[in-house]
Amino acid sequence: MINYFVVAIVAYLIGSVSFSVIFTKRFAGFDVREKGSGNAGTTNVLRTAGKGLAALTLLCDLLKGVAAVLVALLVGEMIKADEQVRAILVQLAGIFVIVGHTFPVFFKFKGGKGVATALGVILMVNWEVGLICLVYALILIALSRMVSIGSIATAILYPILCIFTNVNYIVGGQQAHINYVIYAVIMAIIVVFNHRENIKRLAQGTENKLSFKK
Repeated sequence: MINYFVVAIVAYLIGSVSFSVIFTKRFAGFDVREKGSGNAGTTNVLRTAGKGLAALTLLCDLLKGVAAVLVALLVGEMIKADEQVRAILVQLAGIFVIVGHTFPVFFKFKGGKGVATALGVILMVNWEVGLICLVYALILIALSRMVSIGSIATAILYPILCIFTNVNYIVGGQQAHINYVIYAVIMAIIVVFNHRENIKRLAQGTENKLSFKK
């Protein structure tokens, strides 16, 4: 049980490193949470600080998800855990790194929506499912010019894909299939919940669109 707790806490702390805030304060001279939508995420960095910082933020947020999963794998290896336990450790890391990104302890619990970090987790946990989610999100974003639509729809797609996929998981495999489905549902709920304001704007027809010309 202590190993689960350690992985959850470490993953949460990794997620709590808000690169969007760090980079905008360091290189743009402002806190991204005080500009634009007020969200500490890549899209708001793009709109307020430009493509360069947005790309850097996206990469670092994605790597937070990767790092959290690697920590879980390391702990599993250190304690010589069986495949089921290793899978649970990975799933806890995936969930808590996103919670940390959303409610960062280092930044007054005001963070981002966790999409890039979730993508890093998903790609690590199952590269096949991760690539499908990535392509699906990019297509929807390109067609709609709204990041929120791509993010919400992909979050919903993720557990559906997990229901029909029991191969290529980094640990656990078929024996942990049901656990991965439950974990995917939790991940989806968190991401969709974080987009609740976007959902309201989508319903009202006032959601912001990206401009690919800028």
